[in-house]
Amino acid sequence: MTTETPERTGSNPEPDTETAAAQPESPRRGRSLSVSIRMSTVLAAAVLALAVALIVGFAVAWLGARGELRDRDAAAADQRHAEQVATDYALGASTIDYNHVEDWFTRLKANTSPQLANKFDATAPKLRDILLPLKWTSTATPIAAETLGDAGGVYKIDVFLTVSSTNAQTPDGGHTTVTYNVTVDRAAGWKVTDVGGLDGALGGK
Repeated sequence: MTTETPERTGSNPEPDTETAAAQPESPRRGRSLSVSIRMSTVLAAAVLALAVALIVGFAVAWLGARGELRDRDAAAADQRHAEQVATDYALGASTIDYNHVEDWFTRLKANTSPQLANKFDATAPKLRDILLPLKWTSTATPIAAETLGDAGGVYKIDVFLTVSSTNAQTPDGGHTTVTYNVTVDRAAGWKVTDVGGLDGALGGK
């Protein structure tokens, strides 16, 4: 009886002749990096920065000029208003009729501060004693008004008028130029706080 020896069916693996995948190379130490910027880009950025600076500077200057112009216009308007207040007062104070003295007293106190109105109340009897014997009448025409100063809204103004008057001494009448010195206070509601020159309106009496 013959015994068969079984054949080996497995085979030894063939040696791996393929090369393993290459590993990534590590960056070289000490490698320097350089950045290249075009000269045109630098110039464009510089021009843009300059343009922005010019625009901002122009805007600031323009706004400042507008503010100054607005302030100047407001100051000029206030001065004109003060001169008109002073002129209106001087015209009223120069319009006199001895037959209606009380009306004149009312005009003397019109748009004045309480302190100035009180002064006119105190001097009313003396003024009446001047007007009645003289039989004084007068009217006025404005010539000009000039602001001498403005201290914090307090205006010192000279008002020039031509006054035409008649009285017992000159019944045919006469003309004279009278100057009123009027103080107008903006903070007091454009009130007249002081006045000089009334004696000129009364012929220096």
